[in-house]
Amino acid sequence: MAVTMEERVAYLEGKVEEHTMMWSDLKDMMINHDSKMIAFEQRIDRRFEAIDRRFEAIDKRFEAIDRRFESMDRRFEAMDRRIDALDQKFTKFFLWIIGIQVSILLAIIASILR
Repeated sequence: MAVTMEERVAYLEGKVEEHTMMWSDLKDMMINHDSKMIAFEQRIDRRFEAIDRRFEAIDKRFEAIDRRFESMDRRFEAMDRRIDALDQKFTKFFLWIIGIQVSILLAIIASILR
């Protein structure tokens, strides 16, 4: 079975045309894939933006909590100052009471010894 030159050329032309169509299909698939990837990236970006907004809201809540704690800290500092002032007053009063008791004790001892 002898194959003629025309048959060989026709066969090769068929193969080249087949490859050309495959490259064209591959190109279309790549373009389709690119558009799908772009859409996927956009969806992911939107989700990350939504997550960022949620974290910003959470950050605002924590800032509000921090402000509340700062006001509580100021209140506790004021209470600490008041307690320190009371402690100083009680220390003074205690010293006065001890001084009075010592002087009364000395007066009693002096009156007993006379």
